[in-house]
Amino acid sequence: MPLDLTSKNILVAPLNWGLGHATRCIPIIQALEANGFTPIIASDGVALDMLRKEFPHLIALELPSYDIEYAKNGANFKWKMLKNMPRMIDAVLAEKKQVKKWVKEYNLTGIISDNRIGVFNKKVQSVFVTHQLNVLSGNTTWFSSRLHQQAMRKFDECWVPDWEEKPNLTGKLGHVKQADFPIKYLGPLSRLTKENLRKKYDLMVILSGPEPQRGMLEQRLRELVPQYDGEVVFICGKVEAKQKKEQAGRVTYYNFMTTHQLQQTFNESGLVLCRSGYTTIMDLAKLGKKAFFIPTPGQYEQEYLAKKLQRGGLFPFASQDDFKLEDLAQTEIYKGLPERENAVHWKNLFCLFECE
Repeated sequence: MPLDLTSKNILVAPLNWGLGHATRCIPIIQALEANGFTPIIASDGVALDMLRKEFPHLIALELPSYDIEYAKNGANFKWKMLKNMPRMIDAVLAEKKQVKKWVKEYNLTGIISDNRIGVFNKKVQSVFVTHQLNVLSGNTTWFSSRLHQQAMRKFDECWVPDWEEKPNLTGKLGHVKQADFPIKYLGPLSRLTKENLRKKYDLMVILSGPEPQRGMLEQRLRELVPQYDGEVVFICGKVEAKQKKEQAGRVTYYNFMTTHQLQQTFNESGLVLCRSGYTTIMDLAKLGKKAFFIPTPGQYEQEYLAKKLQRGGLFPFASQDDFKLEDLAQTEIYKGLPERENAVHWKNLFCLFECE
């Protein structure tokens, strides 16, 4: 698509860490278009591939990859991340340099970065989107949170996709007692809409997240799920050039789904089995669905969210190694998230980009 350099061009750049950061940018991109802005997508890997499929009419640019990979053993997650830190820092410096070029080349009037700390520029209004004002890392949480908050101070605003007051979804992840940078709470963001459709599947399995943990969970569930007594749809979370569908007994497998297909499938499913990633939790809140969580091993954020929601009587969970099909019966005694209206005031938020 040819770009009008006189239009209000906004760079939207989600982190490529699974698909969650990219999918929650979909309503932001849609709102930008609805309010007269021209979004330009920037990411890498599967996140960029997915957004290209969702918005084929928009310019899509490639950013340097952080090359995020989980450890095979969840207990080694933190040390794996520390080992990869020099490579991630190089990527952050490279993306900062790339964005500086794009500001001129595409006449950017604003930047929205979802957890990409190098995607900002002092010459244009820059926003950081995150649900992690505090970054949990075990006994080093104070240090990882301080580093993250230091990075956020370089942005003009920080947008948190959660409610500010209790009850909220993120708890201590998305709330700090005193912040010395501007924070705006949007309420949960979801690309999906609730529909009253006839139930087609008793169980919906949906996977996401970086390798190798996504693939390890897929392999384990492919062994277990065929024993489930009911109709199952299994979405592997692998964004590839073409969609693939496979029928094996009462289980229907897809490598990935578009937003429209996902919305229909969620609404046609009785129970959801998934990771406790925050974007998935926001989708469940919007759709009023019951679910069972399997947190990514070693990821403190997902483990915290799963425990928080279980304590609140909302969703049960089990570790990846301990999960059994019989555990799904526990969902009967959990109430799921109550439906709650959330109207995002996009016009007010986007006023930031109208500033000269």
